[in-house]
Amino acid sequence: MQLSVVIPAYNEEQRIGRTLESVGTWLAAHEKDAEIIVVNNRSTDHTADVVRSYHGQYPFLRIVDEKRPGKGYAVATGMRFATGRIRLFMDADNSTTIDQLAAMRPFLDQGYDVVIGSIGVKGARVLQGGGEPLWRVVFGKMANLWIQLWAVPGVWDTQRGFKVFTARAANDIFSRMTTFGWLFDVEALAIARARGYRIKEVPVVWDNDPNSKVKLGAYLTSLAESVKITWNRIRGVYRR
Repeated sequence: MQLSVVIPAYNEEQRIGRTLESVGTWLAAHEKDAEIIVVNNRSTDHTADVVRSYHGQYPFLRIVDEKRPGKGYAVATGMRFATGRIRLFMDADNSTTIDQLAAMRPFLDQGYDVVIGSIGVKGARVLQGGGEPLWRVVFGKMANLWIQLWAVPGVWDTQRGFKVFTARAANDIFSRMTTFGWLFDVEALAIARARGYRIKEVPVVWDNDPNSKVKLGAYLTSLAESVKITWNRIRGVYRR
């Protein structure tokens, strides 16, 4: 298998269908050896039924269940079930579309192990009307500065839900995870750096969904998680 696309989903019955159509259509045209893995993370709506309704249209689509709460658990499970040489995880709201993978592939060919989508580097674009509420912008910038200082120095946007890993890096990194909340991907990057994997930050076009599930409490919780990640990094936990 060449490419695995992992999509964590929690109560996404309203959005997952459009995302699967976007991803599935692009893969059918551009990636002949690919799979989609939707990880149903304790959904209480009809997310699973909607995903299964696309099996006939996209035979390379699979759904797996993850009962532990947390997006990090869902992504880690998807990575474990993935068989692709390259493994991408993306958000169920399709805020960064699958076609942007094309700009990331060359860096994998150049030897990078982790390539991440970013709106914090030159060339990135936030679609008109797709910006975040002011409180999320303020708290997001504060959180990013804290993360920059302590957890993953030099990475300008750790939170975008569009990250690509080689199979070797994914197997190593996600088997070492200890944080499964909103900062799970920060820990993934901290582990990647500690273990010597090359990380490349690539600008993407991003369209914020106004129905985003990120709430104010998530930012406060993230500060505590970042302290844990920093302490693990200082103690050399990720290098063992």
